[in-house]
Amino acid sequence: MTARKPRFERQLPQERRQALIDATIESLKRYGHEGLSVRRISAQAGVSIGLINHHFPKKEALIAQAYRHFNSELVGGVRAAALQAPAAARARLRAFFKATFSPPNLDRDVLTVWVVFWSLYRHSPEIQKVHGETYREHVDLVRTMLADLAAEAGKFRFSLRLAAIGLTAMIDGLWLEWCLDPGNFRPAEAIALCESWVDSLGSEVTQAEVPAEALPASR
Repeated sequence: MTARKPRFERQLPQERRQALIDATIESLKRYGHEGLSVRRISAQAGVSIGLINHHFPKKEALIAQAYRHFNSELVGGVRAAALQAPAAARARLRAFFKATFSPPNLDRDVLTVWVVFWSLYRHSPEIQKVHGETYREHVDLVRTMLADLAAEAGKFRFSLRLAAIGLTAMIDGLWLEWCLDPGNFRPAEAIALCESWVDSLGSEVTQAEVPAEALPASR
């Protein structure tokens, strides 16, 4: 006789936690804000609500971990694309832009998940903490690539901190515009806009054109 497959497979605690995080993200993609319901998440994961409570006594902790994982997966792919590109700074930036404006980042379902997380920011200390950490990591990556480009060019005169923040904001804005209406422009056009913006940083800029208090003492 063939042994009957158990309804639930035994998993290590870390594996079960990750499965619940994945189920949370999928639930948000399918149902938006309604996907925050523990009942929805448990149905998506195929487990009892009690099991969720066992691994995440507070729903806020589960949502925060889902936010961290979701961000890590998307940004991690972009970071890997940049690091795997040729060593030239310009090539790494181009790979970074291309990965940013390609799947899985360029996906309207991804926007649905982000909107839910953003809506929680104001009232969730857990989301605020994760956002602060992940945003700094992302801006630091952009800043490092711009610093490498400036070192290669030998003529750039700009605040790396402000340039990294500005480029990050531009990328986020273009990504959001595309997700809202993909017919506005093609991903290749977004990449070209970002590259043109970076090229403009090489123009002569005097410190008088930037408020003194906005310029950091170092890089």
